[in-house]
Amino acid sequence: MTFIQLFQFILSISILVGLHELGHFIPAKLFKARVEKFYLFFDPWFSLVKKKIGDTEYGIGWLPFGGYVKIAGMVDESMDTEQLSKPPQPWEFRSKPAWQRLIIMMGGVTVNFFLAWFIYSSLSYFNGETFHENAKFENGIAASPAAKKMGLKTGDQILKIDGKTADRMETSTINMLFANDVTVLRDGKEVTFPVNEDGVADVLAENEAKAYFSPRFPVVIDSLLPSGTAKAAGLMKGDKIVGINGKPIKYFDELVSELSQFKNQNVVLGVERNSARQAIDVKVDQKGELGFAADSSVIQQEFEKTRVKKQYTLAEAIPRGLTRTIDVLTMQIKQFKIVFNTKTEGYKKVSGPIGIIKQMPTEVNWEFFWSFTAMFSVWLAFLNLIPIPGLDGGHVVFTLWEMITGKPVPQKVLENAQMVGVIFLLGLMIVIFGNDILKLIMDKF
Repeated sequence: MTFIQLFQFILSISILVGLHELGHFIPAKLFKARVEKFYLFFDPWFSLVKKKIGDTEYGIGWLPFGGYVKIAGMVDESMDTEQLSKPPQPWEFRSKPAWQRLIIMMGGVTVNFFLAWFIYSSLSYFNGETFHENAKFENGIAASPAAKKMGLKTGDQILKIDGKTADRMETSTINMLFANDVTVLRDGKEVTFPVNEDGVADVLAENEAKAYFSPRFPVVIDSLLPSGTAKAAGLMKGDKIVGINGKPIKYFDELVSELSQFKNQNVVLGVERNSARQAIDVKVDQKGELGFAADSSVIQQEFEKTRVKKQYTLAEAIPRGLTRTIDVLTMQIKQFKIVFNTKTEGYKKVSGPIGIIKQMPTEVNWEFFWSFTAMFSVWLAFLNLIPIPGLDGGHVVFTLWEMITGKPVPQKVLENAQMVGVIFLLGLMIVIFGNDILKLIMDKF
C-alpha cells in the first residue's frame, strides 16, 4: 500500500461522503429541520477540525470510513434518546410531514446516483471509451481451464449473455460470472449453454475474474528456462513454432493441447527462424511443457487488433452516462448471486477498505480515479437503499409504512430497530476488516 493509493482512496471517499451527506443536509435545511452536525468521516471521542456556524457544527473526523449529518429529533446511530424523550419541537425531524422526511432520507442516494451519471457522462464525452470488441476476436477466444469448466471452448466467439448482445470483452468477463446462460458462435453455429457454477468458483479462486479468456495468439518464443528442454534442444528467442510432428500449429492453445499428449516423449517441432523453416527435435517434460515463455509483445498485438475507441458527442454522452450507471447498478445487484453462493464462495473475495486501497493504481490516474468514484457512488446508493435499520433504506421503509398506514412507527420500535441495525453493521465491518487483514497475512506466506 502506497501513499498515492491511500490518497486516491481517501479523496474519492471524501467526495462521495461529502456529497451524500449534502444530499441529506440541503432538504433538511429547506424543510427547516435543525441540522446539529455535518461531519466528513466519523469522530468517535474527538474530531480533527470542527466549527459551529448557526445551529450546525461542521467538522472532520479522524476515522475516514464514512460521514454523517445529525438531524435533531431523528433516531440515528448516535442513539441519543434524551432529546427524543421530550415533546417534539417544530424544528425537529420527527415533527416534519412524512413526505418531507422521505425526501430528506432519499437525498443522499439521489445525489450518489446523479453524481455517477454526471461522471460517466463526462468520461464518455471528454475521454471516450476504450474497450476490446468481442466481434473482433476473428479466431475466437483462448479459454482458460476455469473458463472451459464454465462451458466455454477455445475458438468460441461470444455473442450474447443472458440473451443480451455482448459486445465488449471488459464487461463480458464480469457479466458472465453472474449469468444464467451464454450464447457463442461455435464451429459456425450458435450455441447457448448454462454457465457452470463450478467454473465460476474456479475463476474466483484463481483470481481470473478479468482474464479467463483472451484472444488466441501465435507461438513466438521470448525467454527460455535454463533447465528447460526447449533450451537444451537449441530453440531460441524469436523462434515461431508452427507445427508439431508434422501437424500445423497456429495458436499457443493448440500447442499446449498437443504437448499434453506427449509428456516425457520426444516430438519434432516445425519452427520458423529468420524466415526459414526448421525441424527441431525436443523432449516434452512430465508436465507437458518445453520450458519457455511466449513473447508478450505478440500477445499484446493480438489484443490491439480487438481494441476500439469510441467517441461520444455531448448529446450521446448524457444518455450513455445513464446507461453506464444503470449497468453498474445492475452488475452490483447481480453480484449477490455469487457472493452468497456456497458453491462459488464469492464471499471470500469480498474486499474492505484495505483490499480496495491495494487495488488503486500506484500512480495518480485520473481516468481510473473518476471511473472508480462513479462506480463507488453507485455502490453507496445501492448499499444505502438496503432496508436495514441504521442505513437510509431502513428509515425509508419506516417512513413509507407510516405513509401507507397513516400511523407512525412507535418511537421504541425505531430505537430498538436502530440498535439492532448498528450492531449488525458493526459486526459486518469487523468481518470485512478481518477478511482484509487475513488476506494481508496470507499474502506474506
